[in-house]
Amino acid sequence: MRKLLNTLYVTTPESYLTRERENVVVRVDNEEKFRIPIHNLEGIVCFGYMGASPHLMRLCSDNNVGLSFLTPSGKFLARVNGRIRGNVLLRRTQYRKADDCDASLEIAKSFIIAKIVNCRTVLGRGIRDHGTVIDSDKVRAVDALLIENLLKIEGCDSADTLRGIEGNCAKFYFITLNELILKQKDEFYLYERNRRPPLDNMNALLSFLYTLLAHDVESALETVGLDPYVGFFHTARPGRPSLALDMMEELRPFMADRLALNLVNMRQIGGGDFLKKETGGVLLTETGRKEVIGAWQKRKQDTITHPYLNEKISIGLLPYVQAMLMARFLRGDIDGYPPFFMN
Repeated sequence: MRKLLNTLYVTTPESYLTRERENVVVRVDNEEKFRIPIHNLEGIVCFGYMGASPHLMRLCSDNNVGLSFLTPSGKFLARVNGRIRGNVLLRRTQYRKADDCDASLEIAKSFIIAKIVNCRTVLGRGIRDHGTVIDSDKVRAVDALLIENLLKIEGCDSADTLRGIEGNCAKFYFITLNELILKQKDEFYLYERNRRPPLDNMNALLSFLYTLLAHDVESALETVGLDPYVGFFHTARPGRPSLALDMMEELRPFMADRLALNLVNMRQIGGGDFLKKETGGVLLTETGRKEVIGAWQKRKQDTITHPYLNEKISIGLLPYVQAMLMARFLRGDIDGYPPFFMN
């Protein structure tokens, strides 16, 4: 099994990244603040408009360490990669499957079935753990709607119909997720899911966590030799990592939504960690980003038993395991893609 390495997240706006021998060095106002050997990293993510030396980019490229640049709110700007890895035959198979409407639809169904099941698990845990303080009847009613939509997927005969089912489930799920916000309700009330930009604190928190997850999933797909920009559920658009977005669907409830609820309910993050812009958009402050990133990194160290492999893995390796299983399916080593179902 692959070793879980670290991802370096740089959030201080004045930072500049340089290289010293085989080390990544972070400087602020020409003063060294941090250094780490490149072989301890699997990725570097920079939030803001800081710079990086070409010498460092070469170091990252030579060691297959992805270097990503995002805006302070988490919008993707650019990514520096080394040579494309993986078997070209694997990617050609991926492209053929993506162009085959029937084959593509069957794979997409796997993603969405797992997503809805995992959303049900999140809601079910809310009833189990907090049934006396939440509106359990409301949560159960939405759970029944999710089951109803799940049953429609098997007979679904088009990608557009599947997207409609997914959209309906997501709408009801996010409205009901608000029932599981037990603390700081006024600061984190979730009216609906919105983005680009997020318009409230909870949406800003979810969007930021989804950005962190997207980076990890995209890196995992590249590691196993798949093209993250050619997917089966999300339509192809220039610059859109469709396969990464596909695979995120099944992972978001477990890796991001539950963490967001824990951060709010445990008061690890509060209303003061967000900034409302003149345009109405809401984003995390630098302090808020650091708090969320710290919790994200800690969560990735926790272990679970993978339901398909029946092996213990760290949560941070979950995107890699699912990418590996997708590659095995496309190569014909297994009969179908086994999505992740949380326990």
